[in-house]
Amino acid sequence: MTVLHSADFFPDGDLPVAIEPRAPQSVFPEHHHDFHEIVLVEQGAGIHIFNGQPQSLCGGCVCFVRDHDRHLYEQTENLFLTNVLWRGPQAFRFLTGLEDLLPQECDGRYPSHWRISNRVMAQAKTLVAQLQEPDGSDAIEQRVQQELTFMQLLVLLRQGCREQESDAQEARLLRLLDWLNEHYSEDIDWDALADRFSLSLRTLHRQLKQQTGSTPQRYLNRLRLLQARHLLRHSEMRITDIAFQCGFGDSNHFSTLFRREFGCAPRAERQQMW
Repeated sequence: MTVLHSADFFPDGDLPVAIEPRAPQSVFPEHHHDFHEIVLVEQGAGIHIFNGQPQSLCGGCVCFVRDHDRHLYEQTENLFLTNVLWRGPQAFRFLTGLEDLLPQECDGRYPSHWRISNRVMAQAKTLVAQLQEPDGSDAIEQRVQQELTFMQLLVLLRQGCREQESDAQEARLLRLLDWLNEHYSEDIDWDALADRFSLSLRTLHRQLKQQTGSTPQRYLNRLRLLQARHLLRHSEMRITDIAFQCGFGDSNHFSTLFRREFGCAPRAERQQMW
């Protein structure tokens, strides 16, 4: 597995934060690093395999990667990322307690992927620009400014994630996307789902296409196929049972969609793992 080292990404000096844009991000093999990372997904789509678990990426996603996490990117489509790299809590001289602003692991589950609105993403990019080029006449002033700006970014992302509790149309769409991530295997009635989140069906289709780059049904199929591929790789369940568990009512249709998405049949995918 590839290991990325901080010496290759942080500029000379001991500033705790560095910025690494990926515009676009290409397919990247599994790796981990000796630093932490916050990934801002500005646009496009892709698959993020995080500690072996597949996650569908689209604009507005924020990913928190710790120094011991392993991850990779697949099937990237015009995926524009900004990576905010930070050395770790011990690297900050003027800040303490940063961990309280980050996702908290609970019962072995780490909520590594958040969603924020376009407005919050624009504000985050402004702060990232300040992190990249801190002002100040000497090293101490630059360090203080960068640390404070990083704190502002964490607070902004935390508040932005909680904005989904509002009744704004975009917030309702973000809640819908989170709901689909949890309920992808269920029978989906798009009319009923639009009503559930107080969106017109036309608005649901238009905004979901803008946010993910896919039609609602294609996005749902991708969520189902990602989980199916994970089960093919890491379980001994029968392929037919995997298809039904992931929400496909017909195993032949599942095989057709799987081959279209990943370029091989489900059986071939399983055989690659042995």
